[in-house]
Amino acid sequence: MKRTANYKVDVSIFLLLAMVLILGGGVLFSLNVLRADPIDEALRGDDVLNILFVFEGGGTPLSTYVMMFSPMNNRASVISIPGDTGRILKTADRVDRLDSVYHSGSTDAYKTEIEDLLELPIGYSVVFETEKLLKTIDAIGGVEIFIPYPIEIYEPEPILFPSGTSRLDGDKGTQYILFELPEEDRNDISFRRERFFLGLLKSLGENSSSLKNPAIARHFYPLLKTSMNQLARRRLFESLYALDVDRISIQPVAGTFREVSGQQLLMPYYDGTVIKDVVRQAQRSLAQKTQGTLLERVFTVEILNGTNVTGLASRTADLIRGFNYDVIAIRNADKNDYAATEVVDRTGLEDVAASFAAVIQCSKIRYEMRLPDDELEAGAASRSPEYRADFTLIIGKDFNGRIVTGN
Repeated sequence: MKRTANYKVDVSIFLLLAMVLILGGGVLFSLNVLRADPIDEALRGDDVLNILFVFEGGGTPLSTYVMMFSPMNNRASVISIPGDTGRILKTADRVDRLDSVYHSGSTDAYKTEIEDLLELPIGYSVVFETEKLLKTIDAIGGVEIFIPYPIEIYEPEPILFPSGTSRLDGDKGTQYILFELPEEDRNDISFRRERFFLGLLKSLGENSSSLKNPAIARHFYPLLKTSMNQLARRRLFESLYALDVDRISIQPVAGTFREVSGQQLLMPYYDGTVIKDVVRQAQRSLAQKTQGTLLERVFTVEILNGTNVTGLASRTADLIRGFNYDVIAIRNADKNDYAATEVVDRTGLEDVAASFAAVIQCSKIRYEMRLPDDELEAGAASRSPEYRADFTLIIGKDFNGRIVTGN
């Protein structure tokens, strides 16, 4: 009897342990599924995904980009974040460079400051470490970029890049984003790295079929540093493969340099309101369900200074370009005492004109017939540039350099 009782107890324990193992496995499986669900839900929805990309070298960010990506229509807009952007850092309680809060082990504080700068929640982050970038580039078959002028450096080590279109392998690609010439200014370096980032995105799309191969994917995705699990990062990148990279423009945070605590910091224009407006407009554009040439078109602008403030049209051009408009002419108006700022629209698209006017909060819009293209071609040399521009902005006394105040 005692043996039988002991036998029953042993069987019960065994069954209990088996149930625990099954339940535990189910919980772990459910957790993995739930971790993947947010990215799947986001990719199926209409929302714009905001992704932080960082190229890291020596534990610091070489370049930083925030991509606003619409899975609905496979369009994206990118903001470049200079590391020397000056901020009152909330995570550090001081005025300093934005990249001073960057930590190689975690992008949390850095991402928080960028979210505050742009007033934009960022859901995902991906770090390309230069130590692994060589393998990353080779895994996607190289990165093709256009090099406008030949680069020939022989000391302390050879750095040689011919001009023209080149496909850089891992070794050359890593060297391309790391080197800095003595005569290069920060804008030249930033522009070069921006072109490389776009080239990398394009190469991802061109090699999407091979990256979907499980054997190659197992080698490629661990090279990316991110908090996303393996399935989530793969789903995100597979959605990015369809991007038309040639239509992506990169808008850097713009501002003026000021010396703070012994260092030169880039202070964003108007305390950061300009870049926040740029982001909001990009989000609205990307969220539109309409697809086609209208959303992909870059509208042209002529700016006329109707005041006696010297240089106001040029400064306004910098502002307008920040919103992805092509400023094709800057000049003085026919008089310098315009009381009210005015937008002249030749697109015939009221919503588009209203969106342009909203950049500077201008309520005065005048609609004008555009001359037919064949007439423009016939006498283009003798006509004013305004006939070729989609919009003419006439600056009046009610414009304070950022917005119209007299509405």
